Amino acid sequence: MLCELCNQTSATFHLTIIQNGKMKRVDICDPCARARGLENPNSPGANASWPDLLRDLGATQEMKRSALAQQVEQIVNSTGVYDVHTHLYDRAFGSLLLWGIDDLLTYHYLVAEVFRHLDLPYQKFWSLTKTEQADLIWDTLFLQHSPISEACRGVVTTLQAHGLDVKKRDLGAIRKWFASWKVDDYITHCMQLGGVKTISMTNSPFDDEERPVWERGFERDERFAAALRIDPLVLDWPKTAPRLKEWGYDVTPELSTSTVSGARRFLADWSNRIQAKYLMVSLPPSFAFPEESLTSQVIEKIVLPHCREFGLPFALMLGVKRAVNPALRLAGDGMGLSNLEALENLCARYPDNKFLTTVLARENQHELCVLARKFRNLHIFGCWWFTNVPYVVEEMTRMRIELLGLSCTPQHSDARVLDQLVYKWQHSRKIIAGVLVEKYADLAEAGWEATQTEIERDVKELLGGGFERFCKR
Repeated sequence: MLCELCNQTSATFHLTIIQNGKMKRVDICDPCARARGLENPNSPGANASWPDLLRDLGATQEMKRSALAQQVEQIVNSTGVYDVHTHLYDRAFGSLLLWGIDDLLTYHYLVAEVFRHLDLPYQKFWSLTKTEQADLIWDTLFLQHSPISEACRGVVTTLQAHGLDVKKRDLGAIRKWFASWKVDDYITHCMQLGGVKTISMTNSPFDDEERPVWERGFERDERFAAALRIDPLVLDWPKTAPRLKEWGYDVTPELSTSTVSGARRFLADWSNRIQAKYLMVSLPPSFAFPEESLTSQVIEKIVLPHCREFGLPFALMLGVKRAVNPALRLAGDGMGLSNLEALENLCARYPDNKFLTTVLARENQHELCVLARKFRNLHIFGCWWFTNVPYVVEEMTRMRIELLGLSCTPQHSDARVLDQLVYKWQHSRKIIAGVLVEKYADLAEAGWEATQTEIERDVKELLGGGFERFCKR
C-alpha cells in the first residue's frame, strides 16, 4: 500500500483520524511521518504536526479527485457510443435524413417553444416555408431572447463544435457554411464530433416514403442499425389489417389463427429485410397488460412469439400522449404517468422474452429501476424526450447507477436531426462523467481504487456494450 501523501513509498504508519466528522484510516510512509514529526506520537512536536498532516491530506485528496476527474472525463469523451435509439436514417433514404441549420431550427422542440412567444395563428406558421420558419425561430428564440433552454443551447453547442462563430449571430453565414457540405461527408463529420460509432434508426414499414426504399434494396451503411417500429400493428390493428392484406398477407381484422400466422409472417419478412436489432412501439400512459384489448392480444399472440423465435428484444417506450395539441403537429405530443404493472406482468409472464424499456414520466423512473432489479429480461435505456434535460438526466443517471450498477444504458440521443448527435452526446457525456467521478471517488474513499482498464471497461458497458450484450442473449 502506497503512502497517501507522496504516493511513492510503501506506507508503514497507519493512523485513524476524524476529519469532517468521519473516521478515516490514513496510511503514510516513514519519510513523510518523520518530515511531520509523527514518527513518535508522544513526542512534544507531534500535536503541532496534526494540522499540517490534515492540510496535506486535504491537498492530496483534492489532487487525487482532480486527476480522477480528468481520467474519467477523457475515457468517457473518447469511448465510441452505440446510440440505441434515434430517428435518423442511412443516406439512402434521401430527404428522410434531416440535417443542417434549417432542420435544426425547425426541430419540434423549438417549434413548441417559439409558440410560447408568438401570437401567430398555427396555420399561418405552417404555411411558411422551412426557411421562413427557421428565420422566425432564430429571431424569436435566439435574437429576441437568450437561447438558454436545452433545445436552444443545443443549437449553439452544435454550431460552436462545427467551428462557427456564434457570437456574430449571423444566420446567413451559418447557412452558407452548411451549404458547402456533401451529405456523405457530413454524416461522418457529425458522428466524429458526437463520438458515435453506431446509429440505431427507427424504421417503419408503414411509412409510405420509407417502405419503397427497403423494397428496392440498397447498399447498407454498416454504421446504421435498424429497429422495426410497429406502432400501427400494435395500436390500431383493425386499420392495419387491410394494409397487410393488400401487401399479400392472409389477415383479417379478427385475430383468427390464420391472421396471427399471416401477421407473424409479415414481422418475419421485415425483420429479415431490414436486419432488425429489435422491435419497438410507443405506448400511451393507459397501456395495460394483460387485458382483452386488441393491443394486448396482438402483443401476446403475434409480437412476443415472433420476438422469441427471432431472439429479438421488444422495446416498449411508455407514456406518450399523442396530439395533445394537434395544431402543433409533431410538436403537439404530450406525456403522462404510466402504469408499470403492465411492464411487470410482461416481464414476469414471459421470461424468455427480452424487453428494452424507457419511460417518459419522471415520476415513473424509480419504479422502473426497481423493476429492472427484479427482472433480468428487462434492460432500461435512455432519458427519453421530455426527460432529456440536464437536471433530470443527472438525477436519472445517478439513480440508475446507484440501483443497477452498470446494467443499464443511461442515454440515447433520440436525435431527429443529424446535427443533434453533436450536442446531445456532448451534453450527456459531461453528466455521465460527473456521476462516474463521484462514484469512483466514493469507492476510493472506501479503499477500492478503479484502474484505467476497469474504468474503460465500465464506460464501454454504459455507452452501448451492455445493450449489445443484452440483445445477443
